[in-house]
Amino acid sequence: MGNSVDDLARQLARNAEAVCRCYLSNGRRSGRYWVVGDVMNTPGRSMYVRLTGPEAGKGAAGKWTDASTGEHGDLLDIIGRHHGLSHFPDIAAEAWRFLGTPRECTQLEPRAHSALAQTSAGSPESARRLFAMSKPIAGTIAETYLHGRGITALHEIGSLRFHPCCYYRPHPESSPEAWPAMIAAITDLDGTMTGVHRTWLDPSGHDKASVDTPRRAMGHLLGNGVRFGTSSDVMAAGEGIETMLSLRCVLPSLPVVAALSANHLAALLFPATLRRLYVARDNDAAGDAAFTALAERAQAVGIETLSLSPALQDFNDDLRHLGLTELRAALRVQLTPDDVPRFIAAVENTDPG
Repeated sequence: MGNSVDDLARQLARNAEAVCRCYLSNGRRSGRYWVVGDVMNTPGRSMYVRLTGPEAGKGAAGKWTDASTGEHGDLLDIIGRHHGLSHFPDIAAEAWRFLGTPRECTQLEPRAHSALAQTSAGSPESARRLFAMSKPIAGTIAETYLHGRGITALHEIGSLRFHPCCYYRPHPESSPEAWPAMIAAITDLDGTMTGVHRTWLDPSGHDKASVDTPRRAMGHLLGNGVRFGTSSDVMAAGEGIETMLSLRCVLPSLPVVAALSANHLAALLFPATLRRLYVARDNDAAGDAAFTALAERAQAVGIETLSLSPALQDFNDDLRHLGLTELRAALRVQLTPDDVPRFIAAVENTDPG
């Protein structure tokens, strides 16, 4: 039985932290867990891998859950995703290689469960239920929070709602806490909701909730985003919701989409009518990499791609610390001449005085 699937799983469980350090190198140990962004080794804190526990069964070492998507699995799933392997004998062979124990893996029986299970808690259906249970943000803590971030021009915000008592779990097995939250609908190009993004808020509305990860997404994010306005021939894309809402304070008629992370921004899907894409990049290495990847994809299909660069870390920082007038002036010189009268001049003509 030394060549069985169970034996392989047990040996991996005994070396759970070593597996994580090898295949999830962008994470770190936090108590009994290895914490990382996701199963693809993205930096972050959404995915938790149990490092201690029994070798099999409930609470076993090596079991993991991604709190953002609801995905869960074991160490074999992590190894398979790392190398892009889909056939179990290939995954097992790589696992034995890691353990330093060459095996003839053709005798192994495939596992009964799928490589990555999707729980109902992280499904698009669960996301749609949460959004339906929420209410418009007007007059709520969510509106107070956005106003505190300098975002007072709130229009075409049907994708934003408020839930007064949204569950938050610090760890997959911890008891849930209840906090107010801003709920944002994640949609595909057809407008179908594929997930939601949650920003947990302090009950005062003056800041985010005092939790480790006050922002989390659930459902299917890849290629999709939180949309404000209807995309046509020109649009802007960026990472954060607050970043894109800050742009809308200056460019209220420019359709925008928030992809929610640098990695997801790089993978954003393009509307068929799009001919010019502005990328509101964050001022860091991840923002630079996302812009480069997205620009290469867009230009390959004939979409003109232009960068919008903030003076500070992002455009919400610019709005709050530099002010609306300075932000407008900075954006004016970054738009094409054709787009200045279309998006900025009309706004300037409505300014008082």
